[in-house]
Amino acid sequence: MNMNNLLTLDPAAMTGNEVVGIVVNLYDSLVELDPEQLTTVRPALAKSWDISPDGKTLTFHLRDDVKFHSGNPLTAADVVWSMRRILHLNLAQASVWKSYGFSKKNIDSQVSAPDRFTVQIVLPKDNDPQLVIYSLAALGNLGVLDSKTVQSHQQDNDWGNRWLTTHEAGSGPFILETWQAKDVLRMKRNPDYWRGEAKMSRVVLRHFQESQTLRLMIEKGDLDIANNMAVSDINALRSDPQLTVDAVQRGTMYYVAMSMKEAHFANPKVREAVRYLIDYQGINKALMPGYGVLHQRPIKAGMPSTLPDPGYRLDVARAKKLLAEAGYPNGFDTTLRVLSDQPFLNIAIAVQSTLMQAGINAKIITGTGNQIYGAMRERKFDLLVGRGGSGMEPHPHSSLRALVYNPDNSDKARLTNFQGWRTGFYDPQLNTMIDQALLERDPQKTGG
Repeated sequence: MNMNNLLTLDPAAMTGNEVVGIVVNLYDSLVELDPEQLTTVRPALAKSWDISPDGKTLTFHLRDDVKFHSGNPLTAADVVWSMRRILHLNLAQASVWKSYGFSKKNIDSQVSAPDRFTVQIVLPKDNDPQLVIYSLAALGNLGVLDSKTVQSHQQDNDWGNRWLTTHEAGSGPFILETWQAKDVLRMKRNPDYWRGEAKMSRVVLRHFQESQTLRLMIEKGDLDIANNMAVSDINALRSDPQLTVDAVQRGTMYYVAMSMKEAHFANPKVREAVRYLIDYQGINKALMPGYGVLHQRPIKAGMPSTLPDPGYRLDVARAKKLLAEAGYPNGFDTTLRVLSDQPFLNIAIAVQSTLMQAGINAKIITGTGNQIYGAMRERKFDLLVGRGGSGMEPHPHSSLRALVYNPDNSDKARLTNFQGWRTGFYDPQLNTMIDQALLERDPQKTGG
């Protein structure tokens, strides 16, 4: 795997598919989604749960036989502390819970442990309780931490964040042995896992950036699994009868983001011009086989609701006209940030080429996840090629919340996991519509 975007192992701070795949093997959550039927929530640490008649109180009844890797028993106090920690730290995973009305100010009173193995969550405003449960079940949104172990490693009231960057305190099927940034990560099987031992005794993840290197190592048998390879190398491996090429649908989206805090892209005609300066069909055919399919709507595929397809295509003449109307007849200079691995880099090169046809000179800036997505989370970027932003929950609201919802466009809001906030996109009317749709219970309307 490419570890450029593997920045932390702290469940409260994690972003990106790379770390999610690791964290879900180190930690457990209250409930989880059935991988065969993603709209079905099944028990995990919570053996059962109840929703109050008014839909405002969720009560979870925990298993009493779970132990953390330290040997400490997992109790309701650990669940409560873990959820409070997310809001008090106000890092990436706080965005989801803030959208439900939780905050640093109210979280301590909204989440409690009536007894040793019961957790109660009181929703601070009207919400769809089923969507909240989906969020609890989604990958990594609430990995339960060993509160005693983490608190023993706190520094300057950081809730153990520095220590958890490179360590773990979970109860999951694997135990972290070591992580050397941009080199190797090793996990060993948890012999006392409450669900029984994992089939693999050990997992070793290594950092590789070059697609051809991965291909050669797979062909030689030096690696068991590889990802983030160029399409040409993937196609070459398909002909080897000893190998299997498998595409796993994740529901995330590859995108080109424009910052509305940057003067050029604050102009709606410039943003519209950029939409006509991307060769969607060409990128889809040449660069995306095995990675995704063409999709131009802010709701991920497979949802019961949808929106009209805008049908954007490469149209340089139309883009030039829009740029001239915006006051940029000769284009302008800008920057395009992108991770240095595939397929991101090739997408960025393709976008750079077609932007140039209308005079937009986009200098490509490559780097690690912190250099690329970090700039986006700080709202200090021009253009960016990325992946994500569709939400993990099997509900249309999840996609809209992740991609366009932005209830507070101020810098201090720190809604760092919402693409709307990252890009400075703010539409009060759209926010209101999304909030209203969240409360809709009529399946004839929600299934649109």
